[in-house]
Amino acid sequence: MTPRPPAASVGQHGLRLGVFGGAFDPPHVAHVALAQAAVEQLQLDGLLIFPTGQAWHKAQTLSAPEHRLAMARIAFAGVPRTVIDERELRRPGPTYTIDTLRELKIEQPHTQLFLVMGEDQSASLTRWRDWEAILKLAVICVAARPTAMGQDGGQPLQTLPPQAHSRQLRLPSMPDSATQVRAQVAAGAGIAHLVPPGVARYIEQHNLYQPDR
Repeated sequence: MTPRPPAASVGQHGLRLGVFGGAFDPPHVAHVALAQAAVEQLQLDGLLIFPTGQAWHKAQTLSAPEHRLAMARIAFAGVPRTVIDERELRRPGPTYTIDTLRELKIEQPHTQLFLVMGEDQSASLTRWRDWEAILKLAVICVAARPTAMGQDGGQPLQTLPPQAHSRQLRLPSMPDSATQVRAQVAAGAGIAHLVPPGVARYIEQHNLYQPDR
């Protein structure tokens, strides 16, 4: 069964549904902040969060799907109107955003889709599969990474193709690198400032991101 966005009637005209995908290996504080910003600033009825399956653009091997799914559920549990959607983990072969958007549009044809991403993803959007079709199916909602924003804020929408319908999300400056989290764990350093507390406990309990793994 497809997860349903809370506090909204599926199929309702004008339903505003966010789509937020990522490896979440692990989900960190900036992921959570971006989800919160999307729900609030876009006035979403629901935000579907998709831990990716076999990511076509990821060079490193991802942690096991069950770990990334569990950590996503922990990380986003406190964000209102969010639902963790497992379909990309179950889908065989490489994961492509266009496939997920098309499925959602078939299931909920009257819903307006908002694709939520960071500036690094928006800069590479034209290399995604069927990127022009993505622009027709969803409003592209971009938050600049703190390293790109500067004191006065960045202009992440400038990286998008001109035909894109887009929105900029405002985020506070914060650490936001899953690579940094994994490196900190491997080095035996603390990650309390980088991930939600429940995620930190999960990583410790399951011995994730250790040097010999």
